[in-house]
Amino acid sequence: MKKTWSILAACLLTAASSMTAWARPGYTYTYDYWGDVQYSPDAYRVVSVLTHVELGLERKLDSPEGLFVRGNRIYVCDTGNSRILEIERAATDRFAVKRVIEEFSGGSGVRTFSHPTDVCETDGFFYICDKGNNRILKLDGGLRYVAEFGKPTDATFDQSLSFLPEKLSVDAAGRVYCIAENVNKGLIKFEADGSFNGFIGASEVTYDFADYLWKKIATKEQLAAMESFVPTEYDNLYMDEEGFLYACTTNVSEANLRAGTAKPIRKLNLMGKDILIKNGDFEPIGDIQWGDGGGYSGPSLITDVTALNDTVYFGLDRVRGRIFAYDAQGNLLFAFGGGGNLDGYFKLPSALDHMGRDLLVLDAQDGSLTVFVPTEYGRHIYQAIEEYDQGRYLDSGETWREVLKRNGNYALAYVGIGKALARQEEYGEAMKYFRLAWDTDNYSKAFKYYRKEWVEEHIGLIFTGVFLLSAVPLGAGRIRKIRREIRRAGLK
Repeated sequence: MKKTWSILAACLLTAASSMTAWARPGYTYTYDYWGDVQYSPDAYRVVSVLTHVELGLERKLDSPEGLFVRGNRIYVCDTGNSRILEIERAATDRFAVKRVIEEFSGGSGVRTFSHPTDVCETDGFFYICDKGNNRILKLDGGLRYVAEFGKPTDATFDQSLSFLPEKLSVDAAGRVYCIAENVNKGLIKFEADGSFNGFIGASEVTYDFADYLWKKIATKEQLAAMESFVPTEYDNLYMDEEGFLYACTTNVSEANLRAGTAKPIRKLNLMGKDILIKNGDFEPIGDIQWGDGGGYSGPSLITDVTALNDTVYFGLDRVRGRIFAYDAQGNLLFAFGGGGNLDGYFKLPSALDHMGRDLLVLDAQDGSLTVFVPTEYGRHIYQAIEEYDQGRYLDSGETWREVLKRNGNYALAYVGIGKALARQEEYGEAMKYFRLAWDTDNYSKAFKYYRKEWVEEHIGLIFTGVFLLSAVPLGAGRIRKIRREIRRAGLK
């Protein structure tokens, strides 16, 4: 009998060890009000990791850099192999290569690609950053040459530099916005006819104050030897359905990140002004805490960005392979990922895009494409946000309660319930939830309306109280006066 129990215990320990080995502790997390990590259920899970083997290709993907999604089609710039892969996703989550694009027809120049770095498809036309050939190509759906965008022949563009387009996006009117190597004046803008239309969204000039003072007193020879103060460059961009450009840059410093002056993610309007809302407890910079453990050091470096239709946007950290999700107000919804060889981890993530609410991440070093889909927990978060934006506040509050059942430490769920209650004019109850989330701003707003509502309901009692407070002293004074007069009359 003892032997039986020993065998059973050994089996249980083995099972427990096996479960521990396959678990992914700390995969998904967020930060609380104090900046401490709060682990949570996974908001996304991996459904596919696609390499050349799964895609049925002979050659391994070599340093792929560009990723674009349109409908159920995925376009990958296999940069090192100078080709573009067109992949179709079936309803059964099966992926198949439909075309391997290595050349096109028409035009008077070279009809093959050289290290393509990005691709975009809109209105049946393909736009390709053909970096090695110093051009942006425009092809039709049949891969026939339509036009190309070359180096701007303008005084604002240094003619001594080669035109090396790296990333691009195209708006509904066919205007092209491009990030080019060695260009630090912002995004290059081309009109639909290929004419250069200037730069937009130039980064603010950053410099060290000591260097600034030194430049004030340095000689001409010393100034010539010093590096000029120039704006930082962008790394990637994404245009949402409303025509706003999300752009990101990895050229940030730890000092600026800690000071809150860095802008690794920006949302640019048509004038190039950053209109990204930052009402969260922390700036949208990726991890707000970073160390030197596990072979990684320094802060998050956001190398790509994408945005869903319901105003949720994502940043991809190339340092630790993490994905950060933010809502329209700049609140961190969740973060997940990491560096490594397991599914859902990355060696050198290079590009990010989405298909509906599914996320796709390209790994340049591993030569793979990882596809994530939301879990039930993640779907509830999206549903609650969507219901609130649609004015369905009661439904939104109930959905946030479902989120709380799965993660009782999720502060945004308390805030979401509080906002839903406030929209239903239940300010007293809303204040309770805002207090639990340490949301002082919304608590103050709810308290303002709660106070106004309370005053309106008790205005009669308030006036009665005021009358009594003023009448009692007057009456007491009158009584004392009468008593004094009586006493004086008695003395006479």
